[in-house]
Order: sequence, then C-alpha cells, then structure tokens
Amino acid sequence: MKNMKDRVTIYEVAVASGVSLATVSRVINNNSNVTAKTKKRVEETIARLGYKPSRLAQALATNKTTNIGIVIPSANYVYIANMLNGMTDEAKTLGYQLTLFVTNKSKEDALQVVEKVITSHVDGAIIFDDELDQSDIAKLSSYKIPLVVVNNEVQGEKLASIHFDYEEKVREVTADYMKKGGKKMYFLHLHHSGRLLERIERAFIESHIQAGKNYGVFSVEDSYRQTYADFLEIFKSTRSGYFLAYRDSLAAAVINAALDSGLRVPEDVEVLSLIGTKYASIIRPQLTSLHIDLKDVGSTAVTMLSKFLNDEDVEQDKSFDSTFVKRDSTI
Repeated sequence: MKNMKDRVTIYEVAVASGVSLATVSRVINNNSNVTAKTKKRVEETIARLGYKPSRLAQALATNKTTNIGIVIPSANYVYIANMLNGMTDEAKTLGYQLTLFVTNKSKEDALQVVEKVITSHVDGAIIFDDELDQSDIAKLSSYKIPLVVVNNEVQGEKLASIHFDYEEKVREVTADYMKKGGKKMYFLHLHHSGRLLERIERAFIESHIQAGKNYGVFSVEDSYRQTYADFLEIFKSTRSGYFLAYRDSLAAAVINAALDSGLRVPEDVEVLSLIGTKYASIIRPQLTSLHIDLKDVGSTAVTMLSKFLNDEDVEQDKSFDSTFVKRDSTI
C-alpha cells in the first residue's frame, strides 16, 4: 500500500523547477518580472505535481501576510468565546489567519500584550478593550496598522470601534421596574471586572439616584461556588429583591442559593443576567437576560478590519443594541 502524501507545497514546486520560492510566487500571481521560458517551466511543474496555490505564495509575491492579531481578556467566558467564534468563522471565509493573545485583568498587562501584538508583524489587530483608556488607544494607533477596538468608542485613521449599549438598556429596565413599585434592586459588584461592568453599574446607580430610590450593592468574586456560598448567607437576612448579575453563571448562583434558602423565584427573588448567553435558556428557571449576538460582533470586527486591509470604505463606529429577553427568573 502506498503511503498517503501531503499536499504539494510551493517549496517542492521551486525545487522541481530549479527556481526560487519568490519566482514560483511571481508566476502564480502573474507577475511580469519573469521570463517566458521560466514561466513555462514553472507552470508545467505546477501541472505535473498537481500543486494548488496557497496564501503563502500570494504573501511572498505581495510581501503581505494574512495574519490578524486578536487580543481578548479571557477565552474562558462564554460570551468571549462566542465573539471569538464569529471572528474565526469570518476570518476563514475571508482567508485570514488569526493569532490569539490573552491578557490578564490589568491595564499594564493589556498594554504590554497589545504592543507585543502590534510589533509581531501582523497586518492588523482586533482588541477587546476592557482596560485601556483613550490615551492608551491613541498611543497604539501611532503604530500605523489597522485596529478594530471592541468595547470602546475611539477615533483615528485606520482605527474603528465597536461598542455596546448595555448601559442604556439597564437604565431603561431599572426605570421601568421602579415605576411598578417592585422589590428593592441590588447590583452584584464584581472585583476587577473591567470597564464594561463599571459603566453598567454606574448606569444602575445613576438611574436610582435620579428616581430617588434606594438600592443595594453586593461585592462578589468571579466564581459560581463563592457567589453561591455568599448568597446563602445573604438570604438569611435579605429575603427578597431584584438582583442584577454580570454573567449567567453568577446569576445561576443567586437563583440556586435562593431556592436552597427556601425562597421562591421569581416571587421572592428576581434575577437578571446582564450579558446573557445560550445558558440563560438552559438554567432552570430560565434566566431573564440582556442579549447581544456576540458572534455577530466578532464577525463584524473581522469584516471591518478586512476592509481596512483592502483599502475599502469602513464604517468606523459601530454600535450593537442589547435586547431585554424576558424569561422565568423575573415577574
């Protein structure tokens, strides 16, 4: 039995033709800087070996890579994974390769990672920005490579931004709930949460101040187990409330602690997950949540960057609206 052979490479074509890699690439890309005799020899070799041109051959001819750097705070969160899936699918469709860089939850680390990405010879980068401010982005844009920044509003040449409207939806939801004279509302403050949750929490607090209503804030860890344990204690004295949690897993911790404390959901305890994912409809009772299609966000980010790379017109400021999805965890 013959061994299965991998696909023919540009290197094999170059060796069989007796020419350089660059010459093979020029032939593939119809570059005129090749003699007719050499071009014929290379084309005959390509046909004989059954070579199929790759992106590498094109990159050799154009001196342009097809690599996009992706900077995210963590791939462990479901909503980040959803966004990354959208990036991966769109990059595959457009023929780009992705290089992933993960930051820790600090501004200093984010800056170091982003600068590493930019100096690693990528064509462009997509940054999920949950730590950097305007001055940091301005500094990064000075590198003169296209950037798409997710979770911020930025301006500049070869610089585009994607931002979310979670804050406005939280203002709307809390205002509507307070008008009905419902339970006291509580916000779960997450340590080292990043700028997105900080903006949402500020919107929650400001809406209560404007309405002259009391509210509560509970500080929690980014852990289902610890949040569940904390709320078993909280529910010994706080027997009702409307709780806003950052993610589905933390919302589930509140629900389970409530049920295990003999409370009813949603009659006694109501819970809203701020960044809902597919798990909002899997958890029982199903979670009321705010929803943005983050896979679409990822796809859009790659499309925007691709337009920069191809010198096409780009919508440099894109906003995604969140929707309130009513399920069983609220009345």
